[in-house]
Amino acid sequence: MTQVQIADGVVLGGRELVLIAGPCVIESPAHVIDLGRAIAEIATRVGMPYVFKASFDKANRTSGTSFRGPGLMEGLAALRGVKAALGIPILTDIHEAAQAAPAADVADVLQIPAFLSRQTDLIVAAARTGRVVNIKKGQFLAPRDMKHAIAKVTGAGNSRVCLTERGFAFGYNNLVVDMRAFPMMRELGVPVIYDVTHSLQLPGGGDGVTAGLAEYIAPMARAGVAAGVDGIFLEVHEDPTKARSDAQNALKLDLLEPLLRQLIAIHNVVRS
Repeated sequence: MTQVQIADGVVLGGRELVLIAGPCVIESPAHVIDLGRAIAEIATRVGMPYVFKASFDKANRTSGTSFRGPGLMEGLAALRGVKAALGIPILTDIHEAAQAAPAADVADVLQIPAFLSRQTDLIVAAARTGRVVNIKKGQFLAPRDMKHAIAKVTGAGNSRVCLTERGFAFGYNNLVVDMRAFPMMRELGVPVIYDVTHSLQLPGGGDGVTAGLAEYIAPMARAGVAAGVDGIFLEVHEDPTKARSDAQNALKLDLLEPLLRQLIAIHNVVRS
């Protein structure tokens, strides 16, 4: 399997489990720096490579009146502040091909949202920046279908691609994670990440907002790491009840460190 280097000391598909974490959406420049610093300190204590994640725009909110974020330019400025203050790699998602180049000036990883995982122009634009491209598997796609998305990236001359599982649509307002998906996608030759918190959404299940099942974050994360993933993706907030997006499926900050210690122990057993 191809290893993907995101930054110095941060390699997907290597010996170490990589943490990708942060708030669902940028709430303010100060908030992302403060939360990023707190998560980075935890990652350092447990010895885990860390990539900060936050979105400048949540373009697929359930309701048109929901908070989407600060937008492209203001959001990228906030992410640039995180990198300057903390010196950590950045992941953010893009929704339009025109966003790829400006986002690549700041982010080390450009993420393709699950609903857009078949959008050829978007994937190719991200690939042509030379940044790592993380494609979330659509809630409507089988694991092995992702070989075509990978080919769009590599066909554009970029071998730095990884995949993320975030659940499969299972009836109305529900997602399910098939643990077979992780080895199936790793067999495609790229690193695989498990987006635990998004997979615990109940899409549209909150009458205009996305509901969620945060109480199952720990057992699902443990199961995914036991299935052999290369990275773990968590939406984290110091007070999820006040989070402006995905509040019901975010992990409370003070629960992060003990969970990571469990996940590292499981990862070490699996990789041994």
